[in-house]
Amino acid sequence: MPCSFEHLPSSDLIVITCKAFNDERGFFAETYRLSEFEANGIAAHFVQDNHSYSRRGVLRGLHFQRAPFAQGKLVRVALGTVWDVAVDIRPQSSFYGKWHGVTLSEENRLMLYIPPGFAHGFITVSEQAHLLYKCTAEYEHSSEGGIRWNDPDIAIEWPLTDIIVSERDAALPYFRDLI
Repeated sequence: MPCSFEHLPSSDLIVITCKAFNDERGFFAETYRLSEFEANGIAAHFVQDNHSYSRRGVLRGLHFQRAPFAQGKLVRVALGTVWDVAVDIRPQSSFYGKWHGVTLSEENRLMLYIPPGFAHGFITVSEQAHLLYKCTAEYEHSSEGGIRWNDPDIAIEWPLTDIIVSERDAALPYFRDLI
């Protein structure tokens, strides 16, 4: 099996490590196989791929889509390093309002599966980064939502202090105001 799956105990998030085959030319890695993902609890049907480029200190998020367009995401970094964060916004979840962060990089080749019902964001910690992610629902503008990146009730411990945030993300509501 080319990938291993770590189900994080404090959430429904899954960290995926895929084996790479290295030689003098570079490497090859299989990053997705439906049967393997299904066997490890990810029965997602991906319908949209996104590619985000950011420079050091850029923080994007925390974004989500409401039902019926809620998105599950399979996130990975092709170049650089990001610190990727998911916040559980499922009211019925015992992890409601809790966050988890994972370093994703071109070196560690980790992927993070974020099921529907989570807000997602990341900060670029390398000079630049290319983040790629598959989504289980197509983007729908009328369904988009977000939470302010520096919400004191969630208290995410971002690894950088010199942060660049869009005006839109800086004006997102606080978690307590989503209810």
